[in-house]
Amino acid sequence: MKLGDGVEQAIHCVGLMSGLDGNDVLSAAALAEFHGVSTSYLLKHLQALSGAGLLETVPGPKGGYRLARKPADISLLDIVLAVEGPQPAFRCAEIRQRGPNPLPSRYFTKPCGINAAMLKAERAYRAELAKTSMADILEGLAAEDDGGIAERGCLFLQSHQRAASRKG
Repeated sequence: MKLGDGVEQAIHCVGLMSGLDGNDVLSAAALAEFHGVSTSYLLKHLQALSGAGLLETVPGPKGGYRLARKPADISLLDIVLAVEGPQPAFRCAEIRQRGPNPLPSRYFTKPCGINAAMLKAERAYRAELAKTSMADILEGLAAEDDGGIAERGCLFLQSHQRAASRKG
């Protein structure tokens, strides 16, 4: 299974936004700069995260993005589904019923065993992602960091976060 680059970018952006102060925001350009990625490509994924209720979008010249939920309330599955969509990675096209000399439909009354196995694996994969929150990821990072990663993020946030009021 291969997930798009947008999943990695989205997870890292959510992680960085976890360090924002209060109602502050980061622009898409700042997030793209920090991660060394295309702003236009990243915008598509930030909009998907916003549409899924994971991020808040603040319009205007001082606008940007911030988390709409606490990191403990955002699972990796939430992010993957927001970016990639809800469809399973494997989609059975019933090719066993194609080709020369096709068999009668009575041979295909049971679901395809390959499809069943792949969907079982997908359920396990999604269950694992669902039980891993961004808070878990950040805790793991903090436990392994000698301070360099945290310092880099803090310095970037200090110079790029924008004060913005909360919606509503």
